Amino acid sequence: MEIKDLADEVIALKNKSITDEVFLLIQNNKEFMQKYLRLVQEKGLQTVNQQIGRMVMTKYGLTHDTERNYEPESTLISSYQVFD
Repeated sequence: MEIKDLADEVIALKNKSITDEVFLLIQNNKEFMQKYLRLVQEKGLQTVNQQIGRMVMTKYGLTHDTERNYEPESTLISSYQVFD
């Protein structure tokens, strides 16, 4: 096995749950959570969550799979797009 093979495998696994991890960071940080709740109140839950998901994809240059995960660890979302 080459170093690149291991790195690619680990990064691919990380990409599959990165959106959930971003929402967990929000959920577990008091300051982020307050900002999130204000935005949800102003713009709506669906809008906020969808835009955060899209920004994760854009920021990390990810492409989405057709797969969705319906069992996130974060309680802020009911599902999230799995990325390649």
